[in-house]
Amino acid sequence: MDMKVWVRPVGAVVVLGAVVACVADGRARDAADQASGPFLLVAGLLLLGLVADRDGVFEYASARLLGVTTHPRRLLLLALALVALVTAVLNLDTAVVFLTPILIGAARGSGSGEEAFLYGSVLMANASSLLLPGANLTNLLVLSGEPVSGATFVARVLPAALVVAAVTAVGLVLVQARGAARDGGGVAVAEPARAVAQRPRMLGVVACAIAAVLVLALPHPGIPVLAVGLAAALARRVQPKAAIEAVGPDALAALFALSVLLGLLARAWSGPADLLAEASAWETTAIGAVSSVLVNNLPAAVLLSASAPPHPRALLLGLNLGPNLAVTGSLSSYLWFKAARASGAHPSARRFSVLGAPLAVIAMVAGLATIALLGRS
Repeated sequence: MDMKVWVRPVGAVVVLGAVVACVADGRARDAADQASGPFLLVAGLLLLGLVADRDGVFEYASARLLGVTTHPRRLLLLALALVALVTAVLNLDTAVVFLTPILIGAARGSGSGEEAFLYGSVLMANASSLLLPGANLTNLLVLSGEPVSGATFVARVLPAALVVAAVTAVGLVLVQARGAARDGGGVAVAEPARAVAQRPRMLGVVACAIAAVLVLALPHPGIPVLAVGLAAALARRVQPKAAIEAVGPDALAALFALSVLLGLLARAWSGPADLLAEASAWETTAIGAVSSVLVNNLPAAVLLSASAPPHPRALLLGLNLGPNLAVTGSLSSYLWFKAARASGAHPSARRFSVLGAPLAVIAMVAGLATIALLGRS
């Protein structure tokens, strides 16, 4: 069944409930204020991703990185590095939308097994979403009560973020190796001639660079980045239909409304705050991971951060990596399903969890150990 069949009516009901709550209760308006900036940011980043795609930025990057070799392991590592880079600069949702087809095509063109590339595009995007604050809405939602610049966020989180990304990459290489062994070693493919990559048009490059600077420099970059995205889309004469398709306002509006409702719940009921107040860093990560699977990580972030959590970095580990446990965990999984199916792949929710859950647990443990070694969580 197409997910839009139920996303739209359920989303409409949730949006209506959130609007009524905002009118009726000042606490709901507070929750809306907490959530609005991050959602504006992701809308701007998705618009920038569309412009960058049209300007050949992703095609150029893929030709430079993925056209270097057809050796399965090196090709996969280069592909995962590209996913991590785009996730950090342009948000994980942008990465899965535009890079999933590229990774699938790279696997097919090289004769490599497709599985590690297909699932790696979304698993690596989730795992890399701690690298910069704009890489995942949850980063901004959880830290909204502690507004800091992107540079300060990076200084506090980067070591754990790098460890998490590295653990996930190594796990995906092992998945690839097991697949090759199961298939009898795969097909040997000769090294190709280097791909000639056309240089991208500068608007997409400059707009992405400006957005990255704004995310790093500002504690609240949502509106400025959205303005850059709108300006770039207008300059490139993007049609409204294409912009709506890229941003996906239905899903964003439904998640925003659910975030507002759960934020209202958290402000009216002290249960989530009390739970986190008594939890250790390890327990906080587990709470974040389980909550992300149950209600999606964006609404979960609002529910759990209405009051400043004692262990915000540990909470982010759970909220950002928890979605690798199951496809219900994040918007990126929904977008990944759409992109993969459009490319002729056959993603499976069950296989997603079989591959992603062990990697998520190991990465969370490694990230928490890094945080413990370096100081407060």
